[in-house]
Amino acid sequence: MRRYARPHRRGSGAAGIHPPDPQTAAARTDAPRPRTLSGVQELHDAPLAPLTTFRLGGPATRLVTATTDDEVISVVREADDTGTPLLIIGGGSNLVIGDKGFDGTALVIATKGFTLHGTRLELAAGEVWTDAVARTVEAGLAGIECLAGIPGSAGATPIQNVGAYGQEVSSTITEVIAYDRRTRETVTLANADCAFSYRHSRFKSDPERYVVLRVRFDLEDADGLSGPIKYAETARALGVAPGDRVPLATARETVLKLRAGKGMVLDPDDHDTWSAGSFFTNPILTDDEFQAFHARVKQRLGADAEPPAYPAGDGHTKTSAAWLIDKAGFSKGYGTGPARISTKHTLALTNRGNATTEDLLALAREVVTGVREAFGITLVNEPVTVGVSL
Repeated sequence: MRRYARPHRRGSGAAGIHPPDPQTAAARTDAPRPRTLSGVQELHDAPLAPLTTFRLGGPATRLVTATTDDEVISVVREADDTGTPLLIIGGGSNLVIGDKGFDGTALVIATKGFTLHGTRLELAAGEVWTDAVARTVEAGLAGIECLAGIPGSAGATPIQNVGAYGQEVSSTITEVIAYDRRTRETVTLANADCAFSYRHSRFKSDPERYVVLRVRFDLEDADGLSGPIKYAETARALGVAPGDRVPLATARETVLKLRAGKGMVLDPDDHDTWSAGSFFTNPILTDDEFQAFHARVKQRLGADAEPPAYPAGDGHTKTSAAWLIDKAGFSKGYGTGPARISTKHTLALTNRGNATTEDLLALAREVVTGVREAFGITLVNEPVTVGVSL
């Protein structure tokens, strides 16, 4: 049986490699071959590049699209029962698929469902996230308005604990309904059971176990106002002080403009958006690591240089991956090949139209090496890698 590496991550665009769980019948060497499932769309030797925002990657041996929770569970169980490697695809905004593609079943979760009762919201995993945000703003509910414009599906959001501009989904998620491949049951996990942290969760740390089906949120009715504006850049753009509230629609529109200015809103005619958004996470350093980093900044950039520093819990400090990349010599637009750094934001690596996955990875490795040599910090990729690694 072919083995596949555990994914490095999960975004904002929900996806993950799911090898057969050794505790299930999937580990049998005499397992039957995949069968054709009734009621689902099925293709063979199917291109995966069009299903990702990078527009990169080779084909899948088999591509199945599920539009109901029952179909999702049937496909997952079939993969487990037959020992077939499984790749879950949501919005495709969090995937780097190798040029050779995926030798197994790729499952596109295309379920729909937007249910609102008072401030309680339930989203099916296949719902388009940015559309759901727009609908909550129209309903006058606060809590996820600053997450507007993030590509991908609702099911991806708890996996990566999606966040931006001072909000993250863990602040409003109450429950996640998922299929547990180990127990072969549908389970409901409360917020406290999801182990949320910065761009991380229980689902990300154990990607082979859970398939997210639905996500429940508790939002805020603030009489048409946003949640308190926490992010300094957003506050400046709005002309308010951090902590102030503004009309919900104004907050959403401002965030969309900020994201568009960085190439972070999908546009098929703009190659700066042919990306996975932020390619690297912001490093979180221990006190000792930050002191060593601080000293290298002074040595490289001068005595007056100060790196970005944000509290990240007891004994930890978060710094900016974008700042590191820029100060290591990789400016906006860096590169001469078909994969380059975005002309709008140093944190986005982009396909200029005819790149391969190997082109992208070569650029990513160059950036990682350059930052490590300059500042002693190893950047970690946000997107899930499929059949490849940095």
